[in-house]
Amino acid sequence: MKLLASSGNPNFAPTVILLGAFVVPVTYVIYLYEVDALHDVPVLTLALTFFYGGVLGIIAAQLLEQRLVLNSGLIGMLGVGISEEIAKPLGVLWLARRRDFISARHGFLVGAAAGMGFAAFETMGYGFTFLIASRGNLGVLDEVLLTRGLLSPMAHAAWTALVVGVLWRERRVNRAVLGAFATAVILHALWDWTAGLLPISVQLPGLELRWRFVDLAFPALSLPVPGLVIGLFGLWVVRRASRASTTVASIG
Repeated sequence: MKLLASSGNPNFAPTVILLGAFVVPVTYVIYLYEVDALHDVPVLTLALTFFYGGVLGIIAAQLLEQRLVLNSGLIGMLGVGISEEIAKPLGVLWLARRRDFISARHGFLVGAAAGMGFAAFETMGYGFTFLIASRGNLGVLDEVLLTRGLLSPMAHAAWTALVVGVLWRERRVNRAVLGAFATAVILHALWDWTAGLLPISVQLPGLELRWRFVDLAFPALSLPVPGLVIGLFGLWVVRRASRASTTVASIG
């Protein structure tokens, strides 16, 4: 970002947006891959899932949202949630018949990869849009890329991991899968809906706390308080579902 600002070369902007949108999602998928030690999944398979989740997910979500999103209220946000939580798992369909990645742990991993791919491509779009709307304000671009990057593991990654992980565990669409999907949709809708709430400022020593966002030590960083709560709850739900799946597998 500093290089772009110092050079003043607008041709460098796409590179900044690309790197800013992809650094956190790619790093997080690598982290999950190493932590879960699922090295039987080829890196190329994970990369393709990331790519498919982004490209197919963005296209499918756009098509669905044209029909399901009727307004910008909570009902409209439910339409967004339904659209995107249907679209993102398209990135893992090509693995559905593979017999070498059948455990629930595999499902949670590839689901997170597809969700992060979607988040990366979506952040690229937001970065470009905000840069144009702000007439080239690099501070706005920096805030969008940084905030969305930091929040993406507890948003798209968590929601898609939940849906795909439970689907991988059940191997068919049943109440458990529909429940996971409904949970992801509700969390997604609440996340989007609370982002539009008017801020309520509360001054604390050394920290500016607002209903909509918290400004930490970084002047260009705004983290939505409702989003953090919803995101942390989503991560807890995914972790709980993952542990339950591991327990079922060990008993079986």
